[in-house]
This record gives sequence, C-alpha cells and structure tokens, in this order.
Amino acid sequence: SADPEYQKALKMGEKASKEATAKGESPYLPALDEILRDVRVVREENLGLVDIPLDQIVGTKTSGRKNAFARNFMPLISPRSEFAMKWTNLLQYQTSEGVTDPIIAYEYRNQFYVLEGNKRVSVFKYLHAYSIEGMVTRIVPEWTEDTETRVFYEFMGFYSRSRINYIWFTREGRFTALSKACGIEPGAEWTDEQRQMFSLRYSRFRGLFQEMGGGKLGITAADALLFYLGIYPYGEMDEKSDAGLKEEISHIWKELSVLNRQEAADVAMEPEKTAPAHLLDRIFASKNTLKVGFIHEKSLEWSAWTYSHELGRMHTADVFGDQIETVSYYVDPACPDMESVIRQAIEEGCTLIFTTTERMLEPSLKLAILYPDIDILNCSITRSYMTLRTYYGRMYEAKFLCGMIAGAMARSGGILYTADCPIYGELANINAFALGALCVNPEAKVYLNWESAKDADPGRLIREHGISVVSGLDMVRPAQSRRYYGLYQTDGGRVRNLAAPIWNWGKFYEKVTGQVLNGTFRAAGNDNRNARTDWWGMSTGLVELIMARDLPAGVRRLVKLVRSQIRQETFLPFGEPCADQEGKMHTLDTAASIIEMDFLVKNVVGHIPEDDELTEDTLSLLAVSGIRNRKSEDVP
Repeated sequence: SADPEYQKALKMGEKASKEATAKGESPYLPALDEILRDVRVVREENLGLVDIPLDQIVGTKTSGRKNAFARNFMPLISPRSEFAMKWTNLLQYQTSEGVTDPIIAYEYRNQFYVLEGNKRVSVFKYLHAYSIEGMVTRIVPEWTEDTETRVFYEFMGFYSRSRINYIWFTREGRFTALSKACGIEPGAEWTDEQRQMFSLRYSRFRGLFQEMGGGKLGITAADALLFYLGIYPYGEMDEKSDAGLKEEISHIWKELSVLNRQEAADVAMEPEKTAPAHLLDRIFASKNTLKVGFIHEKSLEWSAWTYSHELGRMHTADVFGDQIETVSYYVDPACPDMESVIRQAIEEGCTLIFTTTERMLEPSLKLAILYPDIDILNCSITRSYMTLRTYYGRMYEAKFLCGMIAGAMARSGGILYTADCPIYGELANINAFALGALCVNPEAKVYLNWESAKDADPGRLIREHGISVVSGLDMVRPAQSRRYYGLYQTDGGRVRNLAAPIWNWGKFYEKVTGQVLNGTFRAAGNDNRNARTDWWGMSTGLVELIMARDLPAGVRRLVKLVRSQIRQETFLPFGEPCADQEGKMHTLDTAASIIEMDFLVKNVVGHIPEDDELTEDTLSLLAVSGIRNRKSEDVP
C-alpha cells in the first residue's frame, strides 16, 4: 500500500497544481534553462558550499524533472511508482539519520534551481525545514537599467561582504541602507558575530511580520525591517518582547502598506475644501493657544530659502494674532542633529510643526510615527507617507513665464540657467523655463549650470556663448546685497533685473493653521485615506512672479496674459507633448509624471550630473530626494 506520508505530500502537490492552473500558470516547476533562453549571461561564479534557504529554491535547472513536482516542490508522480518509493525512503532516512549530502544548484537573481537533489529538496520542504546545504553556481546576467537587475547587482556586492543570502529588497539602495542601519559601514566585511546577531534579529522580526499578515503587503520582510530600523534602533531589538515588537510594527503598518506604492498618494493641486468644524469643537479647540514650530536647516541671514519660509511664518502670526504662538528653530551646522531639534519643538509644546527642507524628511517621518498626536508636515515633493503630510509648490509655472521673458530678451538666443541640484521638481523647473523660452524664440538655447557641481563655471558658459540673460538664484540672501538673482540681464557690467519667481509660503501656512484651529485639518492618511501631498501653484498664490516695470510693453502684456491663464488653469506649461534631447516625445499629463521627470528637453544644453560630478553636501540630499536611483558602489 502507498505510504501515508507520500499520499499527503501528493495531495499537497495536486492542490498546488490546480491552484496554479486556475491562475493561468504552469502547474510544474520552472526550469532555469528555459528562463535563460532570452537572457544574456555574462559569467558564472562558483559560490562553493552554501546554506540555501528552502523558500528561495523555486525550480529545477533542466526541464527533465520539472513535471514530477508541483510549484511547491511536492510530488505529482503516482504513489505506486519507483519515484514514490525513493521519495518515501529518503523521508524515512532524513527523519532517522539525517541527510547530509549537499544538493547541486544554480542561483539566478537570488533564487535557486536544483540540478541534483530535487527529491531531497521536496522532502525538506515537506518537513518544513528552513534550509539545505548545496554546492552553488551563480548565473550573472548582463547589466541593464531595470530595477530587478540593479537590485541583483547590489545584492552581489552585499553578499560578497556579508555572506547573507536570505534577505531580498524590492528597491535599489536598500542593501547599502541596511548595512548602515546595522552599524556596519557600506563596503566593510561582516564579522561572524555580526552575521549571527543579524540572523537572530531578522528571523524574529520576519516571523512576527509574517504572523501579522505581512505577506499580503507586496514587500519583503527585509523591506519592512529596514523601514522599522529607520524608526527604532537596531541595537534595542533584543530588549523588547514579541508583544512589544508587534506593537511597534503595528505603528508603522500604514507606511508599510504603501511602501512601494507611491502612486497611492493624493497630490492636492489646490487647498482642500473642508466643512467647518462643529461649534462646540471650535470652542474647545480655541481654549488653548496653538503653538506652531518652524524648523529650518540653515540660518535666516544666509539662506534665501529659510528667509522665504520665515516670511510665511510672520504672515501667519499676523493673521491669527493671539490665537497662535509661532517659534522658529534652527539646526546647528556644527552639530546637524535634525531629529533632536524636532524633539525640542515637541517638548516645548509645539503641536503643529513645519520642517522646511527635504533633508528633514526622514526625522520628520520618524517623529510623526512616534508622536501621532503632533501634526508634522515636511516641505518636500519626493515621497508621500500615510503618517507624514508633505507640501511643496509648482514653481515650474513661474519658471515657464521667466523662460518666456528670457527668450524675448536674449539677443543671441543663448540663456544661462543656474540650477541648484538634481532633486525632484528641479528638472520640471528647468524644462518649463526652456519651453517658455522656446515658445517666443524658436532659436532659444538654455545652457545649464549646476551650482552643486564640483566644476561649476557659469562665467565660462557666458563668455563662450555670448550670453546676456541669466536665470540665477530665485531670491537674494538677507545678509547679502546684490542684484544677481531671479532673471536678469547683463550689459557692460551693469545688471538689469527682469523678473523673479516668488514663494508665498504664508498662503499655505495660513490655510493649514486655520484648519488646525477650527478642527478641519486632515493629516496624511487619516481615516484610512491615501497619503497626501499638497502641491499648490499660481492659482493659490503660493507661487507668483514679479516683473520689472521697464520690460518692453509687448513682453509684459504677453506674460500677463499667459500668467492669467495659468492662474485659471486654462493653460498648462506641460500641456503638450515635448521632445527630450534624444528626440523622444514625452506626455506629461499627471502630477507624478511632472514631479518624477528625469530628462531634459531638446533646447537645453547640458546634462543631469552623476554622483562623481557633485559635491559631498549635495550627495547627502540626493540620498533622500534624488531624481533617479543613484548607482551604488556595487554596480558597473
């Protein structure tokens, strides 16, 4: 008679086979040789004896044995066959003596395919073992720009230093970030003690994460752990009970649910229309003065960006009078601990906090999670979160108008554009400016100067191309007295200011503060709604343009007309498809497509700088909000 254990395994295999067929998938194991038919392999690497996690063994190397097993590696062969007898004998030997012979397998993209030892893998999976030893050969595919390949190349570098193969990330950069989170410098070899400690902590976290339903979130346990370690210290994990760890995971669950789904964010293009709060709620809310904190990365005197936000704070204080108290905090450049400054604001009674730069995004998120009763908003457009509300402005609308003026005033057709650094939103500003210039001057060329580049030399570009019109920094610093800001024209050493885009942050701060006071404010992700980013433009007054009075009358009239249409949202700077420098056409019909723009339009002369062209200070910002995934040290 058939062995009951084999009968049980067979039923498991038949069930998995039927489920796969119902989904339109093959009911059998995938074969690596078939997968590699359309893949260019650059090399094979002998990894030697490897402890292979069983859940990462997904198929066979060749197609010869694939039909003998279902996709879960359970058998599909008759219980009265020789195959069934060998499988049963192997099961009995494993339970009594223990199988020690390693299998032979191939690794491809951190998944394993068995050449010899399929029945051993089947038995081990049936017994719910964690891993099996095997002699492994790695298949290395040709480098491509797709996410999966980039992640795999980063993994190979991580594995060479850590010998850890049981974790996987769904986004590039996370292997490097994990090393940092564990207190190990990227590029450093892991010690045996570090490997063992990580294994224990990860296994415990993974078990709890899966127990809570993490498998349904579309992310890996490593993705979840890395996010967790951004909030809670790695070294304190051992001090917490399972119940304590689960409670902390539950605090970040909303963020984990959208970790890889940035498209889930609600991008609000104008102020939210909210119904007034109930009268009793307003009376209760008004009993105590609202303390509002504004946290700046740089000093007021030396940062035009900080100055613009401080103007917004003062406007808000004037509007609400004694209903609110506003306090400004500045990060100490000698000890730039942003988290401690935000904590200070919380400890001093601020219940509404605005952090005004993208560099403060991660500490803002951390403290928004740890202090759910405090409303924290961060000025950035990079990412959206369920816990932290973000805000920014559509500056590209004003830049388009500046481009129109520049195109009309440039005698040679050449215009210099000084950009800060390649973060989200900056390319939209550059391209809108270039398109604005092109619409009034078909010969307009915009020469790009990155202020954050190591070899920035705007003077050389001006001399070489006979440029007289320059788009410089948007605002002058309060401690400096100069006219080289906004859009200006030079003539024989004289500077003529033509126009300047303006940030009116008071429009946003007034609206949010008023909502908090009357009880209608909605933080990001409240009531199980999507993450929220406010991205206001000229229609709200957050972004504006001022023009010199002595501009030619025709230019002023044309720009005023287009400005009016932009305010009414009847004209869109990116309303028509545009060609990039390679001639490829792009349709920018969503907020995400504009925010995440990663190309330059055809009349821009210049390129998007790589890491080695930028200053160290800029690279730290790109780690938070770079316009594209930056290459790690492990990719070609």
